[in-house]
Amino acid sequence: MMDEHGTTDALADHAGMTLDDALATLGSDPAKAAEMARHHKVDRAYLGVTPPAIEAVAKGWREALDLEARLALAAALWASDVHEGRIAAAKLLTQARIRPDDSAAWDMITAWVPACDGAAIADQVAIAGQKRLVADPARFDVLADWVASDHLWTKAAVLGFTLPWTKQTHPKPADLALRDRALDWAGTLAGDPHKVIQTALVSWLASLAKHDPASASGFVDRHGAAMKSYALKSARHRLG
Repeated sequence: MMDEHGTTDALADHAGMTLDDALATLGSDPAKAAEMARHHKVDRAYLGVTPPAIEAVAKGWREALDLEARLALAAALWASDVHEGRIAAAKLLTQARIRPDDSAAWDMITAWVPACDGAAIADQVAIAGQKRLVADPARFDVLADWVASDHLWTKAAVLGFTLPWTKQTHPKPADLALRDRALDWAGTLAGDPHKVIQTALVSWLASLAKHDPASASGFVDRHGAAMKSYALKSARHRLG
């Protein structure tokens, strides 16, 4: 990743603004920022801006900037290590179609995954990743190594990135094969005791149950014993 000066220079070159300009556009509320710092418990700067407000700004940027400028802005916002800046960075790259959809956006998103350290940012990165994964399912191969990662949020990203494959009512054979691959990864993660993984797994299975209840129930039959008891109980309740 570029250093702060290089990132800022690239941003000014491509987006016509500085990082300070971008953060100022997001706004700030000191009182809410203090509340957010206590809530998230991660040592970084907070602006106190709500997700809908961030989305409104990011939407404007997506519409106004070309891909090169969006990538430069996303890189600068992520490098700022400001909570809302990182969420905005992911939102900048959250869209079904990116043209040209080369590897630049995907590479940036996946490079962010090991730096995730909390649910709010990790969830937004995962949503951005879902879009790029759906756009090019060959990227599934990248996730294979994440299952055995020592980094909590990288493992959680396996479930977050593959969530679209739990929502297909009439999947094509190729998508069924990808779903089966994701189910195998989920089976490995079932034995991870961390609450983040267990909670993500329950949500993933609940989504799958709405479209393929047999596969969701079969998963619980095969891997339920490896899950934490509270997660297994929740999964069975949500599967009906």
